[in-house]
Amino acid sequence: MSVDGAQLWTLNQRLLGVVLDACTRELAELGLETKEFFVLAEVEASPYPAEIATALLLPKASVTVYVRNLVAKGFLRREIDEADLRRHRLVLTAEGTRARDRALAALAAEYDRRLARVTPQDRVELQRILKAMLGSPVPGRGGE
Repeated sequence: MSVDGAQLWTLNQRLLGVVLDACTRELAELGLETKEFFVLAEVEASPYPAEIATALLLPKASVTVYVRNLVAKGFLRREIDEADLRRHRLVLTAEGTRARDRALAALAAEYDRRLARVTPQDRVELQRILKAMLGSPVPGRGGE
């Protein structure tokens, strides 16, 4: 049986959309819009707005707006980068960390509700497949 890559991509996007939609209320209660959440979740890995834009495939101007909103809400602060005084790096505040963690927990809980429909064996296989697609080491095959 042939499987169309575009169809699989579409199914994956649909699943992610359903999970995010199910968490919209929780995100709103935290004071976050969906894309603000993604920016907040990316800050530790990518502390500069341009890096966030690249990582999330968002326009730099949009990231600037999201960062401004997150700073105003007290979730982020800008600090001068000691390595390059011309740059500002973004840092999560304690409130930002709490909001990010609660939002991640809500997303994980919703995703877990979806995963409950899948057997434990198929979950292991899904993890293996996703890691293989990402080029990550696969358990039992010279990795992890």
